[in-house]
Amino acid sequence: MTGGNPASEIRLDGLDHAILRVLERDARISNRELAERVHAPESTCHKRVRALVASGVITGFHAEIDPAALGLAIEAIIMIRLHAHARGDLRGFQRYLESLPATRRVYFVAGDRDFLLHVAVHDVDDLRAVVSDTISVRPEVAATNTSLVFDYALRRRTRDTVG
Repeated sequence: MTGGNPASEIRLDGLDHAILRVLERDARISNRELAERVHAPESTCHKRVRALVASGVITGFHAEIDPAALGLAIEAIIMIRLHAHARGDLRGFQRYLESLPATRRVYFVAGDRDFLLHVAVHDVDDLRAVVSDTISVRPEVAATNTSLVFDYALRRRTRDTVG
């Protein structure tokens, strides 16, 4: 869907990979602490991080918010299969999914489904409304299948590493 990825053409060395592993776990880390963890000078780390951002390897820094803290107690993955005739406008359908207020992430995937939609809602009535009254009524949609999310590893990892 997104064409070539220029970041995939960048040559990364061991230091770049070490920096990325540390930042992926804690993007708020200071440059000094980053340098200590990867055993490199602070100036080198600063230059490398700037280069990783400029090259598109690092696509952003963000906060991972616990949906429950916002009153969004129910998370689900909605698997969506489109009708064959609707596959001509995959980008448009993806933009539609991204625009839904409950959307946390949209994945365009291969296999027997076209999209996986990660949503967070207040309660099961809201989830039913998203699936039955919002997505399933779209003419492009051939089928949906919904799975509740009980927990996921990123949340635990983030809690373990943020002090």
